[in-house]
Formats: sequence, structure tokens, C-alpha cells
Amino acid sequence: MSYSLHEFCAEAHATLAVSDDHNGRETIRQKLELLLQDAAFRSTYIAPEDDSGVTQIYQDPELKFCVLTYNMVQPRTSPPHDHGNSWAVYGQASGHTDMTLWSAVDGNDDEHSRIEPVKKFRLEPGQAGLFDVHEIHSIQYTEGAKFVRVTGVDMAEEARRVYDPETGTVRVIEHVGTGSAKPNGNKQ
Repeated sequence: MSYSLHEFCAEAHATLAVSDDHNGRETIRQKLELLLQDAAFRSTYIAPEDDSGVTQIYQDPELKFCVLTYNMVQPRTSPPHDHGNSWAVYGQASGHTDMTLWSAVDGNDDEHSRIEPVKKFRLEPGQAGLFDVHEIHSIQYTEGAKFVRVTGVDMAEEARRVYDPETGTVRVIEHVGTGSAKPNGNKQ
């Protein structure tokens, strides 16, 4: 069964237009797993010969959610962070990503918060995971990992918090500015 990026984006739009809440985002997570099964999508957007880095392949003109592909040459572990007032659904295409969900156990302001891990899981190819609004998480992916991330907004413009679990400090990143992802609207 074929399931295109166009179909995914249209269904995501329809879902979020009536249910921009946890249930709607869970539907997006399930639909992303379906999209990851589509061979034509994988060969077009996350093929081995693609450039490394991050490429934005879609942004909804009305609701502003974004779809990005990641082709990561080097392994990386992110610090615990949130996506501010946005959410993220990660879908694994190749390799794997270890996900950790964190919880604030003492304070949670823009300067201090003691956090601890509360859940760990691994995304294997074809699986997707949801991190909802303000959920603190970290990711660790392998060399050559490829994944798709759907966010509620363009994260280049969204303030978010980065946590240091050793010191209990929090750093607020107002935005990363434009240019963090290469636009690639001509493939759709």
C-alpha cells in the first residue's frame, strides 16, 4: 500500500485542525509510522545518497507544522530539552535512536530545575515516538541514523529550554534563527 508525503500532510492538517491536543498528536505519530513504511517516500526523501544534515520537506501554510528529514553522519547525544510550546514526533527510518523522557523533580523555571529520567525506549526503523508540549526529552542516535521529525511549528522560531541534569541549571534558547534546516520544497 502506498502512502505519500502529500497524503500524510493532508491527514495531519485535517487531524490538527480539529484535534490539536495529545490525541491528535498521537494520530500523527501513528500516521508517521505508516509513512515510514512507504518505499517511494523513503527512496525520495531519506535515500542513502541524500546530503547529510537536516532538510525541511514540508511546512503547512495554515497550521505551520513542519516535516523534516535527518541524515546524520555522526552519532550524537542531545542534552535534555523541551520544544517549548511545540511538540515533536520522531520517526526512525534507519539505524536507531534511544529516547529518554525526563521529569522535573524540584522546580521547573527558566533558571533551575532538577530533573531525572523516568522512561527510556529505543526507536527502531518504522517506529515513531511522541514528545508532547513541554515534555523534557533527550535523544541519542547512531552513526548514519536517519529519521523524520514532525513539529508543531518551525522550531527555528520557538523558544525552548535545555537542561543540565548534573547542575540543575536551565538555559533558555529564544530561537535558533533561520537556516537550521535546508528547505527542500521541490520534492513533493
